[in-house]
Amino acid sequence: MPPSTVPFSRRPSDGPRGGRLILLVILIAAAAATLLALAYLSFPSASQATTASSMAVAPTDDGCCRGLEGLELWGPAVKWGSDHHLPSAAACCESCKAMCKAADHVHGDDDCRCDSWVFCGDKKRCGQRFGECWLKKQKDVMAPSVVAKGDDVMWTSGLVFAKGEGIVGLETNLGTIRIQLLPGCAPHSVDYFIEVLGLRNCAGCRFYRAEGRGNLWDAKGDHIKNAAYGPPYALLQGTLEVDGLPFKERAKEACPALRRGSVAWVGSGPEFLISLANHAEWKEVYTVFGSVVPEDMAIAEEMALLPTSTDVWSNVTVKVLRDPVYFKVKRSTSSGVP
Repeated sequence: MPPSTVPFSRRPSDGPRGGRLILLVILIAAAAATLLALAYLSFPSASQATTASSMAVAPTDDGCCRGLEGLELWGPAVKWGSDHHLPSAAACCESCKAMCKAADHVHGDDDCRCDSWVFCGDKKRCGQRFGECWLKKQKDVMAPSVVAKGDDVMWTSGLVFAKGEGIVGLETNLGTIRIQLLPGCAPHSVDYFIEVLGLRNCAGCRFYRAEGRGNLWDAKGDHIKNAAYGPPYALLQGTLEVDGLPFKERAKEACPALRRGSVAWVGSGPEFLISLANHAEWKEVYTVFGSVVPEDMAIAEEMALLPTSTDVWSNVTVKVLRDPVYFKVKRSTSSGVP
């Protein structure tokens, strides 16, 4: 039977979130050798990790078309809203996606003709402009031009990423884990990443929990029949709270089932996870805001092989990294070249 509770909680040592650096140090010296041996026995080998990386099934933005209310993006229009009326923000988003998919490839690239959209959906405030859907092209889609933002703004806006765009890299000492952001599924989360990229700083961002697939999930991430559902739980867990930048807890956005490679908030953040397996048993309760570029799953699997200690959080047995893995958040591309 799948577990009745999900194996996540705030770390017991965490107090109120205030942007200060919290150093996670777990020392269980007496049992260190035994725990290390057990950890390595329960984790897949490096060769399995490499094979598994090529089998990652990356979540996509397909089926999601959300935007941010109270936001008006600026930029050159590729289709004027005065001549383009649609019934909903989702329809406006889909219109931009369709134009992106039908990009002009005459120049041999995958550039989207439309990478942002602006919709007026409040009948009372929009008046004659109700239903206007403006399709636009940003100079830099990861630093979009904003003309107005706030509760008094009648527009809803969103982003659409072309192939190779909307990718951030978590740069660690083991390598860079690239994450494809999903603006149609989690626009508020993507907006946070754009803010962090603007700071050029992610002091305090780190992974502090790492658990392999053990003998419970296969290399494709599928659960082994009749096996337990953990521990270990096949995941990496960390925090994306930047020192000096108060984190505004995220409301739930799109919550598909976690697949191998899914990147999602734990609760309302700033804790987050990277799933190393397919976790249908967790019942679609997490906002999925991105997916690991498949070839980078080998780095995530390597992190799950690092030395850990065992701890218990809210009656859940977890494996915490003896040395947290700190990372920087940087812009990246599908090729890995900034």
